[in-house]
Amino acid sequence: MSKKWYNLFISVDKPTGEPAETSPQDQAPNAAQAIADIAASIAPQPAFKVPVSTPSSFAEIYDAAEIHAPPHGFTIMKVAEMLRSEHIRSLPKDVKRSSVLVALEAAGAPLQDVIQDAIKRDRALDTFERVQEKSVNDLEASKTKENQEIQSEMDRIAAEHRARMQANTDAVAREKERFFAWRLKKQEEEQKIADAVSYFVTENPITTGSPAAAPAASSTTDSQPRKED
Repeated sequence: MSKKWYNLFISVDKPTGEPAETSPQDQAPNAAQAIADIAASIAPQPAFKVPVSTPSSFAEIYDAAEIHAPPHGFTIMKVAEMLRSEHIRSLPKDVKRSSVLVALEAAGAPLQDVIQDAIKRDRALDTFERVQEKSVNDLEASKTKENQEIQSEMDRIAAEHRARMQANTDAVAREKERFFAWRLKKQEEEQKIADAVSYFVTENPITTGSPAAAPAASSTTDSQPRKED
């Protein structure tokens, strides 16, 4: 049965008499150049072959971008899992690094493959982020335009209703004006009638003014015509 990766850890101390390793300062430029070369060999924007139906599933995003584990099985996700393992998570950083390198070497997994996998996944996530951002922006633009159209329609309908309300108000005002003018003429007409009747009655039954008064209960007609002054 194959051994677990954490059983492959060995001491990283150099035997006495071996030449010292290159210092981290000397290794940094070479490592940076190596990473740059790896990054340059990978497409800057991976193509998504199939749509992603569940954006919250990173596994689905990686599958859509056709990012799969190499034959040796070591991806950056597996390395991240190893680094969080209870077996080495509390160890110093350089020891954890050496332990992972030992496991990679034992499995025949080049570190370059792991770095390539990491870059591919990162670029896939960045590309999918841009796709989602564009989708959100397009939706916002579409809905903003739709809202503007709805607002324009509301403004048009509101203007039409305001016009109808104003027309109703104007119609009432014209009718009141006509009615008040008629009432003045009515009062003048009633006054003529009342004046004529006043010669023949002691209590004039004719109403004048507005509102009209109720007719008198009874009236007494003079037996004799009233003499004019």
